[in-house]
Amino acid sequence: MKLRVLLPAALPLALAACATTGTKSPSAHVGHAPAPAPTTAAAPHKPKTSPYAPAQEDLSKRGDYVAGGLFRPGVPDSVPSDIPDVDAIPEPDVRDEPRAKTGNRDYTVLGKKYRVLDDHEGYVEEGMASYYGNKFHGRRTSSQEVYDMYAFTGAHKTLPLPSFARVTNLENGKTIVVRINDRGPFHPGRVIDLSYSAAVKLGYREKGSARVRVEALQPEDGEQVAAAKSAATKTSMDQLVAKLPAAPRVTTADGFDAWMQSQQIRVATGKPKTANNETVAAPAVVAESSQPAAGRVTLQVASFSNQENAEHALSRLRGAAIANAQLQDKELGGRKVWRLRIGPVDESVSAELAARVVGLGFGPPQRVHD
Repeated sequence: MKLRVLLPAALPLALAACATTGTKSPSAHVGHAPAPAPTTAAAPHKPKTSPYAPAQEDLSKRGDYVAGGLFRPGVPDSVPSDIPDVDAIPEPDVRDEPRAKTGNRDYTVLGKKYRVLDDHEGYVEEGMASYYGNKFHGRRTSSQEVYDMYAFTGAHKTLPLPSFARVTNLENGKTIVVRINDRGPFHPGRVIDLSYSAAVKLGYREKGSARVRVEALQPEDGEQVAAAKSAATKTSMDQLVAKLPAAPRVTTADGFDAWMQSQQIRVATGKPKTANNETVAAPAVVAESSQPAAGRVTLQVASFSNQENAEHALSRLRGAAIANAQLQDKELGGRKVWRLRIGPVDESVSAELAARVVGLGFGPPQRVHD
C-alpha cells in the first residue's frame, strides 16, 4: 500500500511516498495522455521532449489525511495497464536549482526524526527502491510540484528538494538519472521511491521493488552526465543498426506488417480507447508540403497503400521522439497512397535522423523534392 505522510504545518499539502513491495493492481484509467507531437523540426541542441503531457494537479487528491498524517492508507495504489514508452521520456538535466520553499526543513514522520542534508556531495547509499503510481498522480509533492508518473522523479527522506541522483538497479545494472522532488519512503529498508516510469526504465515494474544504489549528483556533474547519455545513445544506436544489416527496406504496407511480425514488435498507436476498446481519433494526415527552402531537406521513409499501417509507422517514429514526422496523402494512378516523411529539416541534422530511422528498422530514407 502506498502511503503519503503529512509533514509539518508549513507543508499543508506535503507528501511522503511509500510503496508496497508487491505488484500493484493495474488500472485502465491512466488520466495522462501523450502530448500532441510538435510539427517543427528540433534544433540539434534542443533538449529531448517527452511525448507525455505534464501532469496537472488533481484537486480531488488534496488533503484527506487521517490520524498520523497518512494519505488514504486504506486505498491501494495502482498502475496503468499500458507500459509507457520510457525510451522516449528524457532524463532530467542535472543543473543548479534553488531549493524549494517547502519540504526542506527537518521533520518527523511516524515518530522518527529526519534531518535534511545541507551538503549532499558524495552521498551514496544502497537499499530497496519502490515506486508509486495512479493514487498519487496529479497530487502535490512535498516540494509542492505535481507528482507525474510519466516523468523521471523520486522521493527521498533527506536529499534536498529539488536535487538529482543516479539510481542503479543492482539486480540488472540498469541506470537512470532522476530529479528528487518529494519525501519518502518511510518503510524500513527502503531508500528511495521512484516514479512509475522510472521503475519501468529500471526494470522492476512487475516486482514492485528492487535493490538499488543511489548516488547524489552535483550541478558540476551535469556535463559529464550529458556526455555519458550521448555516448550511450550513440552506442545503442550503433548496436541496433548493426543488428539490422539484412533487414529489407520497408516501403509498402505488406512489407511493414511482415517486418513488424518478424521483429515481434508491438506498436502503440497513441489512439485513445473507448469503453469497449474501440480506437478513435486517427492521426491527422497533412496535405503535400511545398518544396523545402534552401538548406532544408525532406526525408521519405516509406509509402503505404494502407492508411492504418501508415499510421502505425508514423506512431513508431513519433514514439522515438522524431516529432516532425508526418503523413502526406497523394493520388497515384487512381489509387491513394500515404507517404511517411520527415521534415523539412535542416541539412545538418538529416544524417542523424536517417540513422535513427534505420535504427528503428526502416530502410534508409530517401531525400525528396516534390
